Amino acid sequence: MDLIPGPWDDGAAITEPSTNLEPTSRAVQDYLKAIHSLGGAEAMVSPMEIASRLRVRAPSVTGMLKRLAEAGWIWYEPGKGARLTEQGRVEARRVIRRHRLVELFLTRVLGLDWSEVDAEADALEHAISPRLEQALAEHLGEPLEDPHGHPIPTREGELAQRHLQSLADFAPGQTVIIREAQDEQPARLRRWRELGLVPGTVVRIVSHHPLDNVIHLELGGRTLSLGREGLIGLRGEPVTTGETHPQGPRSA
Repeated sequence: MDLIPGPWDDGAAITEPSTNLEPTSRAVQDYLKAIHSLGGAEAMVSPMEIASRLRVRAPSVTGMLKRLAEAGWIWYEPGKGARLTEQGRVEARRVIRRHRLVELFLTRVLGLDWSEVDAEADALEHAISPRLEQALAEHLGEPLEDPHGHPIPTREGELAQRHLQSLADFAPGQTVIIREAQDEQPARLRRWRELGLVPGTVVRIVSHHPLDNVIHLELGGRTLSLGREGLIGLRGEPVTTGETHPQGPRSA
């Protein structure tokens, strides 16, 4: 197997991907999606990060990364990690697009709660044909976001880039619009829904008490007091001109 200088560290050696791409299995798609979600379209992702995201043992990750590199999906540097090749990025975004379209279909059309759809989409994303993918997109009106606020890649593989931060990291006095909610914990999603902390909601950070690690938010004329841990999975940005008052969530 040929080794070439790594583009991220002068003198380092990485596995040169093959140009003969193999058909993607469910395991391959899961790995590519995980690497992409960890920032692997732009930077190296460590095996430990991938193992944690997929909830598998680190030794099995190392073996899989070697196979992915040999198949042309990633650049792999032993001891440092992996980064998606162009082909890997395209395939990862194809899977992400199908996952997020399914999530939106399940909530908007079938009426499932947003806390239920991530696991269902994980199972269905691998079985959707390109024809069904496009039919879903057209039925939903070529949507830009999934129910949790995450951008949906376009049919061409373009993905909107955002500069968001956790609600827990904004300073008192800032007014913030929630853009995304992490979808790995169903119980947390249900709690956020009960409190009205969903994408599209505008809140004002009232105060932060570091000793107790409690943050006070103003939302729709009421004040919420939540621990920092309860806000980390909500990501947002400062409001733009015209969005200056705390308000409820946008309409579905």
